[in-house]
Amino acid sequence: MDSLEIVFSGFLISALRSATPLLLALLGECLGQRTGIINLGTEGQMLIGAMAGYGATAAFGNPWLGLAAGAGAGLSLASVHATLAIGARANQFASGLAVWMLGSGLSAYFGAAFVGRKIASFDSVDAGAVATWPIVGSLVSGVTPTVLIALLLVPVIGIWMYRTRTGLRWRAVGESPDSARAAGVSPAWVQVQAVLAGGLLSGLGGAALSVDYTRTWAEGMSAGRGLVAVGLVIVARWNPWWTLPAALLFGGAEALSLRLQAANTPISAHLLHTLPYVVSLVVLTLTYVRARASGAPAGLTAVMDR
Repeated sequence: MDSLEIVFSGFLISALRSATPLLLALLGECLGQRTGIINLGTEGQMLIGAMAGYGATAAFGNPWLGLAAGAGAGLSLASVHATLAIGARANQFASGLAVWMLGSGLSAYFGAAFVGRKIASFDSVDAGAVATWPIVGSLVSGVTPTVLIALLLVPVIGIWMYRTRTGLRWRAVGESPDSARAAGVSPAWVQVQAVLAGGLLSGLGGAALSVDYTRTWAEGMSAGRGLVAVGLVIVARWNPWWTLPAALLFGGAEALSLRLQAANTPISAHLLHTLPYVVSLVVLTLTYVRARASGAPAGLTAVMDR
């Protein structure tokens, strides 16, 4: 197999698998920011979700239980941010950092017992006759349940946000809490729900990372994906429909960096590891000013300008 085949064979499914944990966290952060709440603790929620998911899978031998445990752990940690930022009206950035550090510390402490443990993970979804189709077959044959869950959540959350009364209420809270309150909506309750939903999804993303994508546990294994999710919400313009292409920016760049290393490229492996972060940063920088001017919820803009 020549170098080009190593780099591009099965590239799209590799990009999708790499993007899946980030996509789940990105969807969760999109919900929170749509209601005017920024959560820098997404990184900590992913870590605690990854640790809990891997631990539950190792203990019970069932990856579905691992995903559930990861989602629950992320939800629990997000409740700390909801209590501080919404209940106690603490600074959102300080609260998010506290949650990040808490998740990082707890996952490192309790996850030490799982280092080197082996788990039973998901098999690829049986595509049936579709697996024999050219191009499409090679893509679907590598899809796992976590990839399908993430892909299905994009239209589900998108339709819910833009086609339901509840979604309209959430968007109204993000634009103007005072106007929403005048219309009989409780901004604090909506924001609490959004933060908790975001925690559940980021915890699920962490579990997808450890249980399905890497199938291993290591301290700090989210490697900044939670922070990338916070920034890529801007690239997605706070719209769930755009979270998939935004996540694929990172996933595609990571898949490319790994394949370039496998092809023995002369570029330093340390530089290649930075590729997904550099790509995300460049795109974020190019879209930041325009996105804030035309797509950012007014309530979120007020928080960011403080």
